[in-house]
Amino acid sequence: MSTTETHAEHTITEHAHGADCGHDTVQHGDHVDYLHDAHHHAEHGDHYDEHEPTAEHSTAEHAHGTDCGHDAVEHGDHVDFVHDGHKHAQHADHYDEH
Repeated sequence: MSTTETHAEHTITEHAHGADCGHDTVQHGDHVDYLHDAHHHAEHGDHYDEHEPTAEHSTAEHAHGTDCGHDAVEHGDHVDFVHDGHKHAQHADHYDEH
């Protein structure tokens, strides 16, 4: 299993997102994504992850898992599944693009 991660183009030290950072926000399940430069950033430990709207399929249409046939990539506290040039992570009843 690979340990590749996709991080935002800036670190928390370089720019901290928050209520007064000047960027628009979108509620994304249990957290907030910050929008700028056509990206969605979500804080994840000591860095920001690139977040996008939900993936092109739902958990009902295809369940990712150990036998789904897609490569798994560890991403901090969860696993992303790679296919068709995308990384999907389950988030409640849908997949997020990671």
